[in-house]
Amino acid sequence: MSVFTRSRTSAFLGGIALVGASALVLAGCSGGGTGGSDEPTESAGPVDELSLKIGTALPQTGNLAFLGPPEEAGVAYAVSQINDATADTGLDIDVVYGDSGDTDNKAYETEIPRLLGEDVSAIIGAASSGVSLQFIDQVTGAGVIQFSPANTSDAFTTYDDNGLYFRTAPSDVLQGEVLGNLIAEDGNQTLGMIVLNDSYGTGLAKYVTEAFEEAGGEVVAAPTYNTGDTSFDAQISEVLAADPDAIALITFEEVKTILPSLFGQFPADKLYFVDGNLANFGDEFPAGSLTGAKGTFPGLSLDTITDFTDALQTFNTDEGNEPLTEFTYAAESYDATILLALAALAAGSTDPAAISEKLIEVSGGSGDGEKCESYADCAAIIVGGGTADYDGISGPITFDEVGDPTEASIGIYQFKDDNTYEAYEG
Repeated sequence: MSVFTRSRTSAFLGGIALVGASALVLAGCSGGGTGGSDEPTESAGPVDELSLKIGTALPQTGNLAFLGPPEEAGVAYAVSQINDATADTGLDIDVVYGDSGDTDNKAYETEIPRLLGEDVSAIIGAASSGVSLQFIDQVTGAGVIQFSPANTSDAFTTYDDNGLYFRTAPSDVLQGEVLGNLIAEDGNQTLGMIVLNDSYGTGLAKYVTEAFEEAGGEVVAAPTYNTGDTSFDAQISEVLAADPDAIALITFEEVKTILPSLFGQFPADKLYFVDGNLANFGDEFPAGSLTGAKGTFPGLSLDTITDFTDALQTFNTDEGNEPLTEFTYAAESYDATILLALAALAAGSTDPAAISEKLIEVSGGSGDGEKCESYADCAAIIVGGGTADYDGISGPITFDEVGDPTEASIGIYQFKDDNTYEAYEG
């Protein structure tokens, strides 16, 4: 594996680009952040009884609904492991599940008040950055933690969030850099993009453009569309008229409507996907429609965490749910839940402010803690009076002072003839 730095000289190996967020302008203290201190703090030690309640605002409906099942499964799997250890830790956890929807159906307008009314300490969600921005003030203003497993907009790095916003997904500064360089390294000189007009889409497009142009390429068209749009003829025509070497689709589920108009008019192996739309389409399109297309999403390559995804699938089906067809952001959702429980345990409290004070510490961002890779092992360290440093399924995490992970992996994938994807071996 190669470390991907701002020099843009890295190679892509085994479907993963490792990115150090500390090399980017992500660690500033201005704007939002967490309430955590950089100074080591003593752990609270064992507690007699601690009942933590959290909510989820993940996409059960809307243009990211395909991400809802793996994210909710990740939360549920973590909860099962946390509660299995209650006898040893004194902490149990309960979840109230809710729907974030999207900015068109606005499910969050009723779901967020409902979740807050349940007296939760934290809400995990939303998946969409644009949706999270619709209710972050409502959640953090109520003194509740908002913890997203999938928000990637750079807007959150400096957001005034009362120290109560965290995320296990890295900023789009990183994914944009990886994707822009991947497109350039594939030999493309010109690039067209179709872009969702929200904080996620335009932000990611900005960083793809910067990376691609710095590598010597030119973006020749980048039309946008709005959530809820159903026709994309104008955007497709504009991009095709510019005759680009490659097209990046920076969209959510709308990609299913866009793709059929590109088939036969543009080579599949010159199409590039992002985390908002990279899916195993299978027989939704004719076999071979996407052969050679590539895409990225944050997190370790799924090929490297098969023990986790296999166990998650077994857990999910044992709970009576339909088998998962996607695992995108499942690990990040799992890790978010584990981190909230460990922070509550370390604080000896379910108060959101107290938990937020400990989230940086249990992630390894402060406190010089002992490395551990499971809830049970980390909890044992805390109960024993030590400081835990959790390295998760999705990566080391290690929050900085604004609640962003300081290092991340960006998975690179390529579609096969059956319209499903696998790790790209470049």
